[in-house]
Amino acid sequence: MRDLANRIWTMIERARAEAALRQSEQRFRLMADAVPQIVWITDTEGRTEFFNKQWSNYTGVPYEQATATEVAANFVHPEDGTQTIEAFNEARRTGSIFSVEHRIRSAAGTYRWFLVRAEPYRDPQTGEIIRWFGASVDIHERKQAEATILQQEAQFRQLADAMPQQVWITDAQGNTQYVNQQWTTYTGLTLEQTQDIQYATQIMHPDDFEATRQLWSTALAMGTPYQAEFRLMQQADNTYRWFLSRAMAIYDEQGQIVQWFGTSTDIEEFRRAQVEREQLLQREKTAREVAENANRIKDEFLAVLSHELRSPLNPILGWTQLLQTGKLDEARKAEALKTIERNAKLQTQLIEDLLDISRIMQGKLSLTAAPVSLTFVISAAIETVRLAAEAKHIRLQLDLDYTVAPISADAARLQQVVWNLLSNAVKFTPAGGQVTVELRQLNQLAQIRVIDTGKGINPQFLPYLFEYFRQEDGSTTRRFGGLGLGLAIARQIVEMHGGTVRAESQGEAQGATFIVQLPAMKQTASIVSELVETKIDAGLPLEGIQILLVDDEPDTREFQAFLLEQNGAKVIAVASGLEALQALEQSIPDVLVSDIGMAQMDGYMLLQQIRSRPLQQGGMIPAIALTAYAAEIDRQQALQVGFQAHITKPVESDVLVKAISISLGRI
Repeated sequence: MRDLANRIWTMIERARAEAALRQSEQRFRLMADAVPQIVWITDTEGRTEFFNKQWSNYTGVPYEQATATEVAANFVHPEDGTQTIEAFNEARRTGSIFSVEHRIRSAAGTYRWFLVRAEPYRDPQTGEIIRWFGASVDIHERKQAEATILQQEAQFRQLADAMPQQVWITDAQGNTQYVNQQWTTYTGLTLEQTQDIQYATQIMHPDDFEATRQLWSTALAMGTPYQAEFRLMQQADNTYRWFLSRAMAIYDEQGQIVQWFGTSTDIEEFRRAQVEREQLLQREKTAREVAENANRIKDEFLAVLSHELRSPLNPILGWTQLLQTGKLDEARKAEALKTIERNAKLQTQLIEDLLDISRIMQGKLSLTAAPVSLTFVISAAIETVRLAAEAKHIRLQLDLDYTVAPISADAARLQQVVWNLLSNAVKFTPAGGQVTVELRQLNQLAQIRVIDTGKGINPQFLPYLFEYFRQEDGSTTRRFGGLGLGLAIARQIVEMHGGTVRAESQGEAQGATFIVQLPAMKQTASIVSELVETKIDAGLPLEGIQILLVDDEPDTREFQAFLLEQNGAKVIAVASGLEALQALEQSIPDVLVSDIGMAQMDGYMLLQQIRSRPLQQGGMIPAIALTAYAAEIDRQQALQVGFQAHITKPVESDVLVKAISISLGRI
């Protein structure tokens, strides 16, 4: 009975266990069918033991026991079958989780992507794998999204590589994740090298690195748009070019920065154009300022010119009117004549300065060079200012080295330079002061220094001292006269001789020093024998010379005739070219002195008529043009027509006399 009872109990327990198992299997199947995924079980060899109804719903095929190879062959996409089998075999071999992504054919014949994953189940006693419990999850939408993303990334890269700009992407912390081909081509850096800060410091201009780094750090910290201009080195030739770099933050759905997208645009040409534009604007501004300053200087000069030309006329006209009254005694007459002469010479000098400036600006100021002793030049200039210095009780001090080598120069022009410096020194030195002239040899240079104890020069005006029409005081209240041309002329003459002139002054009321340096000649016996003292003021008598004087202005003609007769000449004075030709029929003069600007027949036409005559009828008599036409072109035209000399009015008597003597070969 006991055995029977045990067997019955065992049968009852087995029935209960089987019922529990069936109930468990039923619950498992219900649960498996309830999930949306395909659930399956295989044995250790991969033969299927179970598929939930999702398998049949998807494939349209009822469950049948099959091997993994058969399932792969019948339902998995042909391109994915091999890798599926290989992955399952690897999982069996290693006992690891089986995982693969492959496409499974649906009942409609289309394929969808599934993520297949299975866990091994081991025998509790032996530890051997006896089953695989797996699921296949539909990931088709995810795979499509990934494919779309990959396609978009490929398109983005193609677009980025096609862009002329450098394109780059970083993560939220600024670490570079992508650079396009333009970046690599320009810098020569790969993505990996770009991620190394050492490479970045090598390609960016050192002057731009710190400012750029600060701008980038601020953008990263604040999440604000980034913009910077900097220079990058081009690997092709190691030159720098300017770039404009901009970047914007990319946010996720939670509003957090996940990336930065940026571009760097080559703006080298724009920067150059910008610099050129700024330079052009600056040049235009400077030119405008120069023009405005030139206009101001011109206006000041014209005002000064009007004043300076009118000022000498006032005493000339005034004393002339008083002389005409006949009420002046002899002393007053002498004073009047000296005043008239002094002011006439002053006006003549003003006109000569204007003519010299015209010649200089046209490049027609000419020099007649010969060996010249500077001691002679300085001495002659001293004599011209001595009376003015004595009138102000100014002491003229000479400190001359008489061994200074001669120079090759135009003596008259150099005397003009020294006279200008001396006259300025006397003009600007107060009564009782001193003007010193030094002459020294400095190696191959002869140096003249004119030192005064006068009003000095404002240091701010020193750079403009030798410019045309510039005066330190151009106002109507200025104390000293002049046109402001003398120093400009002096500089030009000195430079034409290969020398230099400069001024020094400690400031106002500190006096001034003018220094002229000229190249000296090597002294030889021939030079010493040629060296002559040039006396500009030396007069030469015209005794025994017959002169035909032609001028249509009665006062000028009468004065010139009187002047020539005072020097011993016999003068035939006529008022026109026609009268001059008639006079030639009566006698042949030794020399012709003719005005140029005359009615009916000017001086050029007259000389052409004379030169067409035979020699015995005066066709080759020496001729001198005496005219108010003082331009260089007028001088050249006179010489081309056949005049031996061209002298401008008003003329010093000794200059005219000397010219006549030279034309006759008497000196």
